[in-house]
Amino acid sequence: MVNAIAELPKLFMVQLPPDRYIQVNGIKTRYWSLGTQGSVVIFIHGISSAVETWALNIEALAQHHRVYALDLVGSGRSDKPLGVYSLVALAEFAHAFADALTLDRFSLIGNSLGGGTALQFALSYPQRVEKLVLVNSLGLGQAVSWGLRLANLPFVDRFYKPTRSSTAFTLRQSVDDPSLITDEWIDTFYELLSLPGAPEAAIAQIRASVDWFGVRPEVYQPLVNGLPTLTTPTLIVWGKQDHILPVSHTQVAIQHLPKAQVQIFDRCGHWSHFEQAAAFNTQVARFLARSSSSN
Repeated sequence: MVNAIAELPKLFMVQLPPDRYIQVNGIKTRYWSLGTQGSVVIFIHGISSAVETWALNIEALAQHHRVYALDLVGSGRSDKPLGVYSLVALAEFAHAFADALTLDRFSLIGNSLGGGTALQFALSYPQRVEKLVLVNSLGLGQAVSWGLRLANLPFVDRFYKPTRSSTAFTLRQSVDDPSLITDEWIDTFYELLSLPGAPEAAIAQIRASVDWFGVRPEVYQPLVNGLPTLTTPTLIVWGKQDHILPVSHTQVAIQHLPKAQVQIFDRCGHWSHFEQAAAFNTQVARFLARSSSSN
């Protein structure tokens, strides 16, 4: 298994796609776009994240696809209004993003909250989604880390302010090998998480999906109930050492998704796409290249 440590020097040496902006339902939305041929792929990040989370993946998949990655409303460099951050609302935002770019049919790749958003999107608009890649995805069970549950403490939204050390701690919780989190990664995400409105939006995103007991039943139960109806070819990717959303959630997908494949990476945490970037890119490229009839 090729570990992301070999990929890290490339992260800030290669030229990442330039930031682009588009109005999505009145929300100034940042996105990346790369690739000029092939089918369309849209990346959706997780809580407290941004397009940068896909820095080790977007170029590889753009070799054969037209790739887009967006900052969800409330995240990254997109606008951060006070509002609803439920999976349903985020899926509708992603739908409006695709419409704004006149993208008709595409594959979705989502990590964590982004996975839940992608799954909700596929259930709401199955005719728009060619294939689905769920990476350590929210929405397949109730268990979740206590770190996310603590966002429900009273007044935490009024007093929480990110620091560089808290950003480093959060990023290291997303991987099995904390040495992969470089100073450059910490600086990048600390700057993003410190933007005006970012702390409040992050707390709102967590609370919309997570309470004291874990992922809210009204969030994950409709998704799980809808799995048997989802005929979209789906690849489930997980890190065996995920301490945020347990790998046991893959069993739900295996039991209920008609066209599910599962790839579990050992020595890997919540950011499978980052920590096992080379293997992830290869696996996803093969999945996307395979004809739907053979999935």
